[in-house]
Amino acid sequence: MALLPVDDALRRLLDTASRLPAEAVPVAEAAWRVLATDLRALRTQPPFTASAMDGYAVRAADIAALPAFLDVVAEIPAGTVHHGSIGPGQAARIFTGAPLPDGADTVLLQEDTRAAGPGRVEALEATALGRHVRAAGLDFRDGDLLLRAGRILDPAALSLAAAANHARIDVVCRPLVALLATGDELLPPGSSLGPGQIIASNSYGVAALASADGARTLDLGIAPDRREAIADAVQRARAAGASVIVTLGGASVGDHDLVREVLTGLGMELDFWKIAMRPGKPLMVGRLGDTHVLGLPGNPVSSLVCAHLFLRPLLARLAGREYRPDIRDAILGSGMKANDQRRDYVRAAAFPGSAGLVATPFDTQDSSMLGTLAAANALIIREPHAPAAAQGAPCRVMMIR
Repeated sequence: MALLPVDDALRRLLDTASRLPAEAVPVAEAAWRVLATDLRALRTQPPFTASAMDGYAVRAADIAALPAFLDVVAEIPAGTVHHGSIGPGQAARIFTGAPLPDGADTVLLQEDTRAAGPGRVEALEATALGRHVRAAGLDFRDGDLLLRAGRILDPAALSLAAAANHARIDVVCRPLVALLATGDELLPPGSSLGPGQIIASNSYGVAALASADGARTLDLGIAPDRREAIADAVQRARAAGASVIVTLGGASVGDHDLVREVLTGLGMELDFWKIAMRPGKPLMVGRLGDTHVLGLPGNPVSSLVCAHLFLRPLLARLAGREYRPDIRDAILGSGMKANDQRRDYVRAAAFPGSAGLVATPFDTQDSSMLGTLAAANALIIREPHAPAAAQGAPCRVMMIR
């Protein structure tokens, strides 16, 4: 079977994915969620003409010429209303956010006055008509379109929705990612290892990536290399309503790689399972009903690199987000050999230099070496059949942290 190019593989994966349904959640639980429907104001803000500063509500005509003396006839804290009006030569002590009384059209700043006897102030500065006054509806009016569907509810957007009087907000459901590690050799962290055994680590990194992209995760644990154990875990994922089942290992061609066989036996429609990339050649993609299936390689580095390249875009599509990997131009910090028929994602350290971003590949790129991946902040992208490149040659990098 010919190896599928990376770009074709990603396109085929995303072509089968669409945005999840919406759900209404309390505004306090909507942070960083994706707005599912356009959001309109349910009120006017501010709902009345208000003072923008602490000072005195006055008529601009009364302080156009100095000296000017005003009789203070009321005090209006925020949250109260003065039911009288301000006449010629009068003022009301007013505080930020309080409604401007009838007759007043300007706010004279507190620091631009001085006491002139009991109940009187002197204006020290002429203030223009309408100064320090917030007109009703200055921010928005009832019915105004405030946020478009697809907007991530960041702090400003969330505060705007709350100010518009939305107690609940329609957001896109968060994808549920069910993670299943497979292999008789795997034990959880903290275990005492026997001969031939290793610690299962892939699920923790993949779960962290999924969570960072707004998904929920369900850890199905470790399934031994037995068909019934793998099938039971898959059925638990489906019962939980998983949007994506991510298997870790067991999808290659060995006698004990049973995942693909079990999944197809349960009805999975296999799309592809070999791609032209390194690390990560044995990647499996399919659908089990409405559930996406992503079979990641067992090697830890391959698993995480494939999660960056395929799981993150898939989760973004399901959640209604736009996904843009952070790909930048750089120059090589050391030379690289010619590449073969697979696209290479080479772990590297990328830092600014005098001539721009400099990406230096690590000497050893074995796909089992998590230490190198943890030290890397970028992946140098080497296209199939790329010729040898000298130090200082241009390259492209995908930043991963």
